[in-house]
Order: sequence, then C-alpha cells, then structure tokens
Amino acid sequence: MSGTHGYVADKEALVRRLHRIEGQVRGIEKMVEEDRYCIDVLTQISAVTTALESVAFRILDDHVNHCVAGALASGDPEEAGTKSKELLEAVHRFARAR
Repeated sequence: MSGTHGYVADKEALVRRLHRIEGQVRGIEKMVEEDRYCIDVLTQISAVTTALESVAFRILDDHVNHCVAGALASGDPEEAGTKSKELLEAVHRFARAR
C-alpha cells in the first residue's frame, strides 16, 4: 500500500471547505460579541456542525475506499486487522458524538 492517505485526491477541496468553515466559526464569534439573538447563533452553530460532519464523512469514505480497501487487498492479515479496527473506532466515535 502506498504511503498516501485516502483524502489526498480531494485535499485542495477539503482545505477550501475547512477554510470556509473556519470563516463561519469566526462569524459566530462575532455574533456572540455583538450580542446577537440566541436562536440565530444556534442556527449558525448547527450549520458549522453539519459542515464539519460532511467533511468528516468525506474523509471517512476516502479512508474506507483507500486505506481499508488497500489493507484488505494487501493480503496482510495484521494490516487488514489494524485498518478494520481503526474504521470501527472511527464509526463508534461518530455514533457517540450524535
């Protein structure tokens, strides 16, 4: 398996999306500083959360299709077990966060 990560092909798009999310977070900070209405702030926090989850699922998808698939195809049971365990742990973290 190569030394690259699954998201490498989408890295530029992911970085752009993360920069937009960073801007959204700064906007929320400004809303709080300006004493904006609670529901408006919460709406923006929800939007950022959804955006971050979208990025996370995209990276997780790339992990499955590149890292895990590559480990399984390698025929190395130890590597396949390691990547499968990582995948399950990531899915459990996402499930707990909900």
